[in-house]
Amino acid sequence: MREMPEELERLQALLDTSLARSTSHLRSIFTERTMSAETLTRVLTGMCTLAVSTVTAKGEPRISGVDGHFLHGQWHFGTARGAAKARHLAARPAVSVAHMRGEDLGVFTHGTVETLNPQDGEPAADWPDLLAYFKDFYGDDAFDWDNEVVYYRLRPHWMTVYAPDVAKVTEASGSSR
Repeated sequence: MREMPEELERLQALLDTSLARSTSHLRSIFTERTMSAETLTRVLTGMCTLAVSTVTAKGEPRISGVDGHFLHGQWHFGTARGAAKARHLAARPAVSVAHMRGEDLGVFTHGTVETLNPQDGEPAADWPDLLAYFKDFYGDDAFDWDNEVVYYRLRPHWMTVYAPDVAKVTEASGSSR
């Protein structure tokens, strides 16, 4: 868990408001089957496979998988600079992502991406710390970090968590409530 208290508070507020303004159908499924921000950050450690949904210039949806990292209460992910999703996100930064672990956990997020390491322009202020994390995770020489990959932070405006048995999920991830 890398979250500061204010990041946990912000995440909990997002989870609460997202569920509160969801449809009655979604609330009927999720309300008693969710988890707190603190528990979520203990469960989402390391690399989590994300399904990322973008939109083409014609408005056609596209979905693909990426390595997701939940850091400071937000999803971070990367792709090749020449990938179709990188072109989509450059033109249309709205994105939806889902992380699912069978029927035990679903984390659904909608928001807008921020490019952390643009090829032309200033990197995000926290890019050096994030880059150190990614290099530690993947290896210092896994990529040409300046030219080969682009990383994003998903700034969420809606996020819900489905976890019908929180104890099962936390035990499986080696975390506790």
